[in-house]
Amino acid sequence: MDRNARAMVVASFAADSLALGAHWIYDTHEIEGRFGRVQNLRKPEEDSYHPTKDRGEFTHYGDQTLVLLESVAQCSGFDLEQFARHWRAHFEGYHGYFDKATKGTLKNLSEGARPTASGSASTDLAGAARIAPLVYRYRNSPQELVIHARAQTAMTHNNPMVVGAADFFARVTYRVLTGNDPQTAMMETTQESFAGTPIEEWVRSGMQSVAGDSRETIVGFGQSCDTRGAFPAVVHLIAKHQGNLEEALTQNVMAGGDSAARGMVAGMVLGAHLGPDAIPGTWLAALKHREQIVALLDNIDRKTQ
Repeated sequence: MDRNARAMVVASFAADSLALGAHWIYDTHEIEGRFGRVQNLRKPEEDSYHPTKDRGEFTHYGDQTLVLLESVAQCSGFDLEQFARHWRAHFEGYHGYFDKATKGTLKNLSEGARPTASGSASTDLAGAARIAPLVYRYRNSPQELVIHARAQTAMTHNNPMVVGAADFFARVTYRVLTGNDPQTAMMETTQESFAGTPIEEWVRSGMQSVAGDSRETIVGFGQSCDTRGAFPAVVHLIAKHQGNLEEALTQNVMAGGDSAARGMVAGMVLGAHLGPDAIPGTWLAALKHREQIVALLDNIDRKTQ
């Protein structure tokens, strides 16, 4: 379980880094024509949304997830106030991309809002995509995990859809770490905690799409950041490629749009299921913050044993 828990975190970061070079290109033919099949981490081009980034680095989603991991390691757990301070300080002089959720949250914090009320109204799945460090820390405390996953998400994305997505995937990943396969974990979590909600329909749509081509399916659901399309797309990726993390994350990037948020969630769940051997060695070798991530996970373990 601990090996898979570590793989869960690393795979989530690797998914973000894999998406970096083609992030937010919506034309799937353009992705294929410019990059071919995106199977390796690559440096973004000058005309991309991330021109300041290098190969093996992260989008602003991955950067914020690393901030969360640092915060959890420093506090031996999740402290919303400390995380908010650390998150806000991260963006002072930040040379990466600022999305609307980040700008809105920073504005709210600067005007005196507490972290419990600072979140934007963004519907982007990205707020829920950062939770792998929390799953790692609270992998033996599912009730605390859900509480903290919801709180960290709402700090920047105070929207019921996004907070609910964090809740759902936290529960699913916990189940996977305890031995369930991802499809079973998603179905049981839906039945037990989300029956009658939009999430039930998103899970059903994603599960029913597994026979379809991933690129076409994700385009059909919607390639944008919005949770209503991104959520069933993630379910599709997890269910269709349950035994092949590399293929899931490659197909995710080739589908275009907000591949970083989708990939971080799919990578988290599939990393928890398949373990470290499922992550390509070439990705690990190119991942610039890999040693830092491992050291922070070691620090969490030392402080919580």
